[in-house]
Amino acid sequence: MKIKVFGKKNCAKCETTKNKLNHFIKKNNCRNSATLEFYDMDTIDGCAEGAYHDVLKIPTTLIEKEDEVLARWEGEVPKSDEFKPHFE
Repeated sequence: MKIKVFGKKNCAKCETTKNKLNHFIKKNNCRNSATLEFYDMDTIDGCAEGAYHDVLKIPTTLIEKEDEVLARWEGEVPKSDEFKPHFE
């Protein structure tokens, strides 16, 4: 499972999103089954990946399994009770 966070380095919501998801992965022993990838929208690579996923707001968070998007949040920090079911 992949968690993709699209944002900017100086964005408080983006940092909160990354920290919250990293904490969840560590707390629930998901390190072997889930990876967190951050795409900086101020870089060419980040913008390219963001364009591929139609990212218009930051932060945008995607949960993917086998290249299928299971959940998506745009412009907000995901709530734990919204993303937790995707890991059970």
